[in-house]
Amino acid sequence: MTTRVRHTALIAAGALAGGAATAIGLGHMPWFGAGKPVAAAVSSMSTSAGTASSDGETAIDTAAAAPAPALTATAAGDVPDFRAIVRRYGPAVVGVTVSGVRRNGDDEGGQPRQPDEDEDPFQPFFRGLPGGDPRGRANPQMPFRGQGSGFIVSADGLILTNAHVVRNAGEVIVKLSDRREFAAKVLGSDPVTDVAVLRIDARNLPTVQLGDPNRLEVGDRVLAIGAPFGLEQTATQGIVSAKGRSLPGDSVVPFIQTDAAVNPGNSGGPLFDAQGHVVGINAQIYSRSGGFQGLSFAIPINVALKVKDQIVTTGKVTHARLGVSVQNVNQALAESFGMPAPAGALVSSITRGSAAAAAGLQPGDVILEVAGRPIESAGGLSSAIGLSTPGERVKLKVWRERAALEVDVRLGSAGDAEQQAANGEPATGGGRLGLALRPLTPQERSSTGVEQGLVVEAASGPAARAGIRAGDVLLAIDGKPLQSVEQVRNVMQAKPKVVALLVQRGGEKIFVPVRQGAA
Repeated sequence: MTTRVRHTALIAAGALAGGAATAIGLGHMPWFGAGKPVAAAVSSMSTSAGTASSDGETAIDTAAAAPAPALTATAAGDVPDFRAIVRRYGPAVVGVTVSGVRRNGDDEGGQPRQPDEDEDPFQPFFRGLPGGDPRGRANPQMPFRGQGSGFIVSADGLILTNAHVVRNAGEVIVKLSDRREFAAKVLGSDPVTDVAVLRIDARNLPTVQLGDPNRLEVGDRVLAIGAPFGLEQTATQGIVSAKGRSLPGDSVVPFIQTDAAVNPGNSGGPLFDAQGHVVGINAQIYSRSGGFQGLSFAIPINVALKVKDQIVTTGKVTHARLGVSVQNVNQALAESFGMPAPAGALVSSITRGSAAAAAGLQPGDVILEVAGRPIESAGGLSSAIGLSTPGERVKLKVWRERAALEVDVRLGSAGDAEQQAANGEPATGGGRLGLALRPLTPQERSSTGVEQGLVVEAASGPAARAGIRAGDVLLAIDGKPLQSVEQVRNVMQAKPKVVALLVQRGGEKIFVPVRQGAA
């Protein structure tokens, strides 16, 4: 596989895919390795879950061939019996083969292609696999086949996998450990959490045992089973590297980060703890090469089960929504807001008509807790809200004007409509920040939809070093909305070491800390 990767990329670990001309021959690669694999072994870190037979093929003992050993609890620090885990729960890990046709204008992951996609460091995984052109793009209306993994959670045929594995699939086939194949129905999928639920018409199937990811600690040993590069029933092991990891893309998932080797084809497979309980679904890797480089990410199983329950009950998934844009708080912003330490999610804008607007939240508020749960970063807020239920009432702890207060919010739905505001005044300048400022003209207020603020005519010194430039609109200083240049002068008379400016550039708003010093 040759993959052109321009930047470090966060990619789906997912469906091993090919185009029509080079469709991967999954039909010739039985799930438990009865036939020789069509590709060479990929990684020395990947260990096939079985023993080598005399002709070089891999022989896997199924539950039917030999009774699985009983698993005993593993105390912290003990070496887990991964052999027993694979023998007992390996038969519940399945192969998921998909086929379909990509729509014209979609990328190889099934998403609408963006004009500047070549510059996006977080490229779709399918880029550059066999069957694409040298730029890694698929042809319009191109048939595709692919393979991912999954695992059985109920004996009557309920299976969990990743949403990106089955995206745009016209046909989904599940392969069991006894080599039976079943056409699977996609009961539903949730692109927000990347979880999909399948059902096959079968009974008395082997199942995994589900665990509690909240009991995991950094350093705990874990085991992944899946089909990297089509090499079926491959087991790899590692440790938990971090918990609650937020990834780019406004994900609501607090990922489990591990160093267990995960590669294309592993997506949707289970992540086991040392006791043999499934604690996550392997979903993504962070890579410069397109293959495993020591960083893999799994969706916590409690998140997946919440999605599964909604899909099975209602056929769809809903996520709560607060209606704010947020950013992380760094040391400079913490100082400007009088906070004892950087923490929480800083509100840069509020959506009109949203739950946040109804509760009275303001730009410049820092959300420190949701329902008693500390919020360490902007990603933590996305997770806490996105995994809540629309209509649920939660109590927020908010830092505003150098003091903490509590705000009650009734959460909205992620499907609620969004919008924002408009209006303005004449002209002047403003000092130690290195900014020349003037009020918005009526025409500018009308065209930008900004109700009040100051236009940056020129930037130098501290403001220019912070990234502010001519044409930006200053909306607030230290959380207080700006209506005149005089407000800026009054704040600067106190000679603060750092001020937080809420800046709008185009349609985006962000707080920028400007530290005072020699220009």
